[in-house]
Amino acid sequence: MSGLDAIGLQVWGAALRAVADEMQAALVRSAFSVTIQERRDCSTALFDAHGHMVAQADSIPVHLGAMPEAVAAVMAAGAAPGEAWIVNDPFTGGTHLPDLTIVSPVAVDGRVVAHAVTRAHHADVGGMTPGSMPAGAGELLQEGLVLPPVRLATPHGIEAGVMAIIAANSRTPAERRGDIAAQLAAHALADRRIDDLCARRGGPDALEGAMEALLAYAERRTRAAITAMPDGQWQAAEALEGDGATDADIVIRVRVAIEGDAMTVDFTGTDPAGPGNLNCPIAVTRSSVFFAVRVATDPDIPASAGAYAPVTIVAPAGSLVNAPPGAAVAAGNVEASSRIADAVLAALRGAADVPAQGQGTMNNLTLGFPGRVYFETLGGGQGASAGADGPSAVHVAMSNTLNTPVEALELAMPVRVERYAVRRGSGGDGAHRGGDGVIRRLRLLESAEVSLIAERRRTAPSGAAGGGDGSPGETLVDDVLVPGKWRGHLPAGSTVEQRTPGGGGHGAPD
Repeated sequence: MSGLDAIGLQVWGAALRAVADEMQAALVRSAFSVTIQERRDCSTALFDAHGHMVAQADSIPVHLGAMPEAVAAVMAAGAAPGEAWIVNDPFTGGTHLPDLTIVSPVAVDGRVVAHAVTRAHHADVGGMTPGSMPAGAGELLQEGLVLPPVRLATPHGIEAGVMAIIAANSRTPAERRGDIAAQLAAHALADRRIDDLCARRGGPDALEGAMEALLAYAERRTRAAITAMPDGQWQAAEALEGDGATDADIVIRVRVAIEGDAMTVDFTGTDPAGPGNLNCPIAVTRSSVFFAVRVATDPDIPASAGAYAPVTIVAPAGSLVNAPPGAAVAAGNVEASSRIADAVLAALRGAADVPAQGQGTMNNLTLGFPGRVYFETLGGGQGASAGADGPSAVHVAMSNTLNTPVEALELAMPVRVERYAVRRGSGGDGAHRGGDGVIRRLRLLESAEVSLIAERRRTAPSGAAGGGDGSPGETLVDDVLVPGKWRGHLPAGSTVEQRTPGGGGHGAPD
């Protein structure tokens, strides 16, 4: 955009990020479920009129990098101003089925100038087990209701039939209605804020020019960061510890090539999609790659389509990282995504200063009680870097949610939290120590259907530059170790305990 100087660029960037942040605040504060209200398992972003992401809230990495496919799918379906469309199909712009994405074109003076997007993890959208995260599911339809892009709301209100279908396929229909209403409230807020920005800052033409300039700025900075890395090729591999249907390792292989100001991330040689649900749709793989590239370049570069433009991804169709339509993917979004990021960062160690590995899992727990469903992810240890110890008890890599507070969990669900503590000593040794994991022990006060999906139970997060490995995680049901992927029915009085992995250390210990 001609005439937009560095100050103007920063002002526009901050204004658009503020809209995305306010959307997220509105969604979190008006949501019904613990998953969104307390854990903040949701994301918000603004896209330009052409479907390019321009600004995002500080949300969930695995959500945001996959949003462009959802926006493109809704645009192709013919979404019009004043409408809101919903989608969760992982092979048409979604990630996994519990993540419901809403997209709405934003118009000023009848002209589409942006798209507002929200994505939120809903506690239950049907499927074979409560929570729609069944360990060992073998096909997509076992995981819940599949929604291709469909109009959810018009200027006259919500499409009652669509909402009725979604509610009828959830074990907690009132909660689904409430959480979707919260998402729509965030979209209404975006409409008002974009209209106000245009009124105060030069109209739709000024907004369009500013968005173009912000995308170009992010691309320039990313290309400059890649140029500063040495040219070359580096390889790495990470093994998933079975997928619930099989206990055999599933290997992710990656080759990263840097030439000039461009990077190619090639997954040729990765194992085929498995019979379980750790498979990844291509949108999730892109999210993981983009996250790793941001870590290795400059995390302060605005996260946008421009920042991702210098990166080419090669993911063979039918492989774990580009699963075929109909494959089960619920755990791919949470677990395989984390290990893809680990693999790309391991390869990038040859070209950039990246930290030791973090816990590499989200430690997913789903509890299904009569009329109530709970889903949570748990933090663990982050890997240490060359300049600092890794933080403890935090969500790592593709997750950026919060741990549910004890008080909120016990108020919402029939459970008692018997222990919640830092898992001291689980971080790897080194000149800088890896962060420690956590211990969370729940006692069920009513019988429940339980599903556990976790990684890093057999293999440890690795240290870097001579640092020690972090401790692998452990999952116990009634004090008996169980595999990382496990589900079953537990009577009242049973206990479920997760001991999450520690991060790797960095540098040889003193």
